[in-house]
Amino acid sequence: MALLKAGTRLKSAVCSTEVMVVGAPKDEVDITCGGAALIAMGGEGSGEIADGAKDGTQIGKRYVNEAGDLEVLCTKPGEGTLAAGGAALTIKGAKPLPSSD
Repeated sequence: MALLKAGTRLKSAVCSTEVMVVGAPKDEVDITCGGAALIAMGGEGSGEIADGAKDGTQIGKRYVNEAGDLEVLCTKPGEGTLAAGGAALTIKGAKPLPSSD
């Protein structure tokens, strides 16, 4: 578990995914990719993607948790699934534009 703050860059230990924290909860959070904890950009990882955690990430997409208090931006795509607290993160949808009537 780690206490995250906006602007922190992390990478996956098991695939090529890289993310930047956009919004983080006040409490510590366990964020993973491919079943393994994310590591600092300078760190080295090894291992394989866990079964059931191979949905992949898409560059430029924002991923959020169900509570909406954690948001990360994918800066480099990979094969692993992003998750927080054991629950997969979902791609954040676009905000609806106001009516132009």
